Amino acid sequence: MTKTNPTTIQSASDREIVIARTFDAPRELVWEAWTRPEHIAKWWGPNGFTTTIEEFDLRPGGRFKHVMRGPDGASYPNLSLFREVVALERIVYSHGGGKQGGVGAHFEATWTFEALGEKRTRVTGRLIFPTAQDRDFVVEEYGAIEGGRQTLARLAEHVARSASAGEELVIVRDLACPRERVYAAWTGVEHLRHWWGPQGFAVESAKLDLCAGGTFHYGLRAPDGGQMWGKFVFREVRPPERIVWVNSFSDPKGGTRRHPGHMAWPLEMLIDVTFLENNGGTTLTLRSRPLNATEAERQVFREGHDSMRGGFGGTFDRLQHFLGDQRGAAR
Repeated sequence: MTKTNPTTIQSASDREIVIARTFDAPRELVWEAWTRPEHIAKWWGPNGFTTTIEEFDLRPGGRFKHVMRGPDGASYPNLSLFREVVALERIVYSHGGGKQGGVGAHFEATWTFEALGEKRTRVTGRLIFPTAQDRDFVVEEYGAIEGGRQTLARLAEHVARSASAGEELVIVRDLACPRERVYAAWTGVEHLRHWWGPQGFAVESAKLDLCAGGTFHYGLRAPDGGQMWGKFVFREVRPPERIVWVNSFSDPKGGTRRHPGHMAWPLEMLIDVTFLENNGGTTLTLRSRPLNATEAERQVFREGHDSMRGGFGGTFDRLQHFLGDQRGAAR
């Protein structure tokens, strides 16, 4: 299978890297995530990295000074000098930095923000190095290409969460498969049997009526042998772009039931899954929020975000494996 990725990496010359990604969000929201330090600190850098911003002055001549820390605890001091800033359109800066005590890297960066209609944005970054050897060094020593992909993937999830104002659970997953194939895996009961449910769970029963007002009723067998039932009631089915449903726990007869282990959990949740075609691959975004819930139930839902990310993350890992995509793009 040909590997694809929502983030593209190109090189028009032997001393540059061109990285691009389409975001399912308006340009104003993406620009804000790029230009406000309180946002930047939440997504800047590859998976597992944290960023401490010491200075951020977004104007020609201003400085962006920050320290990135890797999962192994290593520090990477960085300093960028802004050359040009055109609101909502372009940021140009000179950059220098690297691993503390190691050999640094220098390049000129130009990032552009292109509105693709009202709700999509194309971000493209062009990094130009002094020599081809300098470019090759950051690719080999710092993993610049994969790091760039992961950084923009983290930005995509941060933008999606920002749009939900914290009430929704938002999970974004990049899949190196065409959108039609990913959508088919979500909408064919013969496919769902292979991957639906958290890690270790097995689908024992599944009935699907894929239409507005239809249902997906399923039974799962847990690793400890216990059984759990769930139900979707579809509100919108728009191939191959979107599926919206009311989600609840259930019973063998298809009723609506409370969470078997947490009676304060919301009875129903509204789940919206979109499938964004992105450079031959697919960006899958799941949004979940309580439906007709009390304030106490909404609070329980907010407190359960980390647990739900783990559950859905394991489910998406199974989907990724089912599709034959081994890149591990979870965030």
